Amino acid sequence: MAMTALAPAISRSREIIATKRAEVALKLVPDNLEATQENRKYFAKFVSIVGLLTLMFLLFINTLLAQDAFTLSHLKLETKMVSDQREAIARQIDTLSSPENLAKAATALGMKPSQTPTFLTLNSVNPAGNVSNG
Repeated sequence: MAMTALAPAISRSREIIATKRAEVALKLVPDNLEATQENRKYFAKFVSIVGLLTLMFLLFINTLLAQDAFTLSHLKLETKMVSDQREAIARQIDTLSSPENLAKAATALGMKPSQTPTFLTLNSVNPAGNVSNG
């Protein structure tokens, strides 16, 4: 047999080897089907929407906290004003109830100071040694 008789078998085996190499090379790269790409698109949209909603929720919470901070500072200022007013009223009461001002008010009403003051003793001892009230 001559080599020419084996030529068609050799060319066929070369074609088989070339197709096998192409299949092996294609198997190394994953098969990208349109369905998997669409699933990825839906997943990307889902993740984006969840991220956007989370961001909006955090913005809402931050706004509420800032509003509460303004309310708190307003209440602190109001508390300070009320305590200042309370101190002013206490000073005014102390001034009006001082002995000098009470004496002036009593004199203005026509009262006179007593020349012989009498004191009331609640627990006094009798000569007999009995304790009496009044």
